[in-house]
Amino acid sequence: MPSLLSQNLPALQVVLPLVAAPLCLFLRLPRLAWLFALAVSGAAFAVSIALIVLVQQNGAFSYDMGGWAAPWGIEYVIDPLDSVMLCLVTGIATLVLMYAGPSVEAEIPRRQIPVFYVLFLLCLTGLLGMVATGDVFNLFVFLEISSLSTYALVAMGRDPRAQTSAYRYLILGSLGATFYVIGIGLLYMMTGTLNMEDLARRIPEVAETRTISVAIAFLAVGLALKLALFPLHKWLPGAYTHAPSVVTAFLAATATKVAIYVLVRIFFTVLGPIEAFQTLPATVSETQLVGVLAILAMMSGSAVAVFQYNLKRLFAYSSIAQVGYMMLGISMVSVTGMTGGLVHMVNHAMMKGTVFMALGAVILRVGSPDIRRLDGVGYRMPVTMAAFVLAAFSLIGVPGTVGFISKLYLVRGAIEGGHWIMVAAVLASSLLAVIYVWRVLEVAYFRSRPAGAAPVREAPLVMLAPMWVLALANVYFGLETTYTVGLTEAAADYILNYVPGEGPTWEHPLFEDPHGHGDGHGTGHGAGHAPEQDAHAPGVDP
Repeated sequence: MPSLLSQNLPALQVVLPLVAAPLCLFLRLPRLAWLFALAVSGAAFAVSIALIVLVQQNGAFSYDMGGWAAPWGIEYVIDPLDSVMLCLVTGIATLVLMYAGPSVEAEIPRRQIPVFYVLFLLCLTGLLGMVATGDVFNLFVFLEISSLSTYALVAMGRDPRAQTSAYRYLILGSLGATFYVIGIGLLYMMTGTLNMEDLARRIPEVAETRTISVAIAFLAVGLALKLALFPLHKWLPGAYTHAPSVVTAFLAATATKVAIYVLVRIFFTVLGPIEAFQTLPATVSETQLVGVLAILAMMSGSAVAVFQYNLKRLFAYSSIAQVGYMMLGISMVSVTGMTGGLVHMVNHAMMKGTVFMALGAVILRVGSPDIRRLDGVGYRMPVTMAAFVLAAFSLIGVPGTVGFISKLYLVRGAIEGGHWIMVAAVLASSLLAVIYVWRVLEVAYFRSRPAGAAPVREAPLVMLAPMWVLALANVYFGLETTYTVGLTEAAADYILNYVPGEGPTWEHPLFEDPHGHGDGHGTGHGAGHAPEQDAHAPGVDP
């Protein structure tokens, strides 16, 4: 029987950083606040690992907050896809915080550093809550916790334009949140419930009403703003460019991924039973529209990146293109395409986390993200730039890296569906990535430092170690795909064949039936069982 601690792990995953955040205010010393935030993030990562083990042993399960059973109470639900997302977010947060010390001290006034870590932990809390919750309004609450802390984090950048970027982000982010909450308000008006599983069961009864169609439209626009899908991406370049380097690395690796995860959850599980993409009146199907917007994001983001001189802005536009890749796979509505989109969420976190960590180290030593000031930096900071090169090759899609795996599945999905324009878009966008990556490599390795330029030295070891963990992950998971492709393929199959109240068949060795029956166990959002009840819960053989 699971221990009391294991029974409460879903709540602990979110409560731990939430309770720890205000405590940073009492730690006046910047180094002490940093170590405390790192310890909390590391503990949250350990909890996420324990949740993966628990799901592997017992299947998906739910946790009723305060003992109030769903749908009346708020419910946290942990299934294999949730557990992987929680592990991704906490793992990235821990690596970024390991890296953060010298960068934060260089870019943020000393008296504001404890506040910075308060906001960082609140942002982490919001992201974890969005993944864990099984309630659409509770998801909105965590979305706002994450967003409000992110606006403040962006505004802490030393460039005066950081405040302008944060304000623009605030306006557009608030619009996105407003659209989302209006959408769930309309769903509640028609169904009388906010629980995800309960919504999935009740919505088919009112699916043909105009109110549901309007709700779906509001949800789509709100989430598209949050995940920066073209043409609703205007907040992203400024936020990534002018935020502190640590913030940019964390947001680029996690924030948009969680927003895409939420979109997939809502549209393919909560709204899946009514085939939400087919309910809106249009001459072109909504999946085709999403595919067109994804292609435009891929091409425009990559093309604009080619002409940027600020490296953070360059890779911010690259992130817009990468969001396009993810949405392209989702728009195919096939197991292979969805696998490509989901696995790219995980792989892109490794790529962009490494890239922005490397750029943060360069900014620390060179003092500027301007590509015209990086002459010969590849020889002055060989360890940092080697990590950058690995991640850049992954962005291009060089075989042996995670980027190649993502694009392979996207191309396979497009070919299976006969979408040759999508195949061409993936290849063309990859060629544009070669151009903007080459611009950086040319300056760093094929030009000499100008006479009289300030000396440049390698980044501190405390920044190099987590950077190289992510850099090597780009190669390891490009060769060993059991944990990435395997899990996301199983998740894609589950999402596309989701039936409310029926347990998914997770045909993956990591999530085999612990009793050897292989007939699937666990449940979707809202229909799970507590670990201590698994001997009597539906879908699990005693």
